[in-house]
Amino acid sequence: MKLTYEIDRSKYNIFIKKKIDTVLVNQINYLKSDKKVLLVYDNNIAKNLVNKIIDFLKDTGCKVIVLEFQSSKKNKNEKSLFSLIDVMLNNKFTKKSLVISFGGGVLGDVCALASSLYLRGLIYFHIPSTMTAIIDSCIGGKTAINYKNIINSVGNYYHAQSVFVFNEVINLLPEREFLSGIPEIIKCGLIKKNNILNILKNKKKVLERNDKIIAQLCSETLLTKIHFFKSDIYEKKKRLFLNFGHTFAHAIEMSTQSILNNEVFRHGEAVGIGILCELYYANGKKNKLFDYVQSLLKNYNLPVKIDTSLFINKKTILIDSIFKNVYLDKKMVNKNPRFISLKKVHKPKIKEIQNESLLAETISQFI
Repeated sequence: MKLTYEIDRSKYNIFIKKKIDTVLVNQINYLKSDKKVLLVYDNNIAKNLVNKIIDFLKDTGCKVIVLEFQSSKKNKNEKSLFSLIDVMLNNKFTKKSLVISFGGGVLGDVCALASSLYLRGLIYFHIPSTMTAIIDSCIGGKTAINYKNIINSVGNYYHAQSVFVFNEVINLLPEREFLSGIPEIIKCGLIKKNNILNILKNKKKVLERNDKIIAQLCSETLLTKIHFFKSDIYEKKKRLFLNFGHTFAHAIEMSTQSILNNEVFRHGEAVGIGILCELYYANGKKNKLFDYVQSLLKNYNLPVKIDTSLFINKKTILIDSIFKNVYLDKKMVNKNPRFISLKKVHKPKIKEIQNESLLAETISQFI
């Protein structure tokens, strides 16, 4: 399966395939690369998959420099960024050289930013290896590092020329990693008419990672994202709908991690809770839509609130921290943070958080 979209008269491709094959090499030849390749891979990926890609590249005459990357959120920083740029400089990469990231959202963000900055842009491919990256961050052009402990505070927009989604990679994901992508899929099913929510009813085949069902979920979700960003790359209006759940999710991620000095939630897990928070805030109370989404998350064994047993004697600190971090959200343009209000399915609206008492009540509901 191949999805194609166009931005500023440039075409970008997404290939959804069962196994890693020559499609990668075909794209390199098509773009007339000088075949200097920097392959950066997540250290959690099975080495046989990495070696398979290296063999394909070398067989076609590429000079491959391989770097292992530890994809923790702590490494999404300026040190990692400039270490990649140093490798490109030391190996005399040109604008026709290629960077391939094989990893999740953290690695994709750092590699994309490095690719955009070196010589003001060289060829960049992405092979997402986490479910959240596969159905969300692999496209859209967002690049970023975290700076001064603020998520995605330094970045720009740079699109991967080609993205490669392989079922062979998806089938090896740990259960938690696979499930953490489901909230981003649910998000896309809620903000636009598509077939996502119907596909998710087939829980058995989704959890079995049936090739056909997973390909459908991936394509429907990615096409939904393309619909919202292709005419609004810089998030002036419509693309902001893709942030449904993220105003609270980012605050939850930052707060829980800083208090415990450890990752508590995967990004997708936090998005699931964030969606519930935004539904609660938008409607002032729990309702049928809230109940439906909460039930759907529970059905896929996903968290619907923060486990208070992890924050014994720190509940007040956590509430205060999340409250403050909501006001650090990057979508804020005035004094109030923005969020996505959803009172009816497929009818998202951009709103501001103006009621501080309701904000505090909302946060308390999920701790």
